[in-house]
Amino acid sequence: MRKFTTKDLTLAALVAALYTVLSYFGNIFGLTYGPIQCRFAEALCVLPFLFPATVPGLFVGCLLTNLMSTVGALDIVFGSLATLLAALWTARTPNRLLAPLPPVVCNGVIIGAMIAWYEVGFGSGFWTAFAFYGVTVALGELVACYVLGTLLLTLLPRIPMVRELIPADRLDRLGYKAQPNL
Repeated sequence: MRKFTTKDLTLAALVAALYTVLSYFGNIFGLTYGPIQCRFAEALCVLPFLFPATVPGLFVGCLLTNLMSTVGALDIVFGSLATLLAALWTARTPNRLLAPLPPVVCNGVIIGAMIAWYEVGFGSGFWTAFAFYGVTVALGELVACYVLGTLLLTLLPRIPMVRELIPADRLDRLGYKAQPNL
C-alpha cells in the first residue's frame, strides 16, 4: 500500500471543499436533499477511479453537506457512509465505464432505504416507499455520475498538468502511457 502524501491530503481537502460548495449550490435549486435529488457534487464520486486519494475527501465533503440535511443525523451517518462505500468501490473498478456505477447503486439502495424508513417507518408501506425512493435517488445519481462524472473521466486525463498527478496504474487503465518523472 502506498503512503498518503501531502499532495494526497491536499487533493482530498480540495475535493471535500468542492463537493460541499457544489452541494450547497445545488441546494439553492432544491436538488441536494430529499427523495428526488440530483447532487451535482456526486459527479466527483468517479474521481477515485483516477485518484484513490480522493476517497477521504468525498467522505468529508458529503459529511459536511449532510450536516444541513432535512433528515438530520440519519443522513449524516448513512448518507456519508453511502458515499464512502461508493468511493472505495469506485477506486477498485476495473474500467472507466463502470466507475460511475458504484455511487448509483450505493446511494439508490442506502439512501432509498433511509428515506423510506424516515417517511413511513418499517411498516407495511416500507417496501413500496423503498422502491420509489431507491429509483428516484438512483436516477439522480445516474444523471450526476454517468453524465457529469463520465465527462470528468474523459476530460481530466487530457489536461497535461492533471495527467501528471494521476498514478501510473490508473493511466494504464485509461490507455495513456505514464510519463517518467524527470
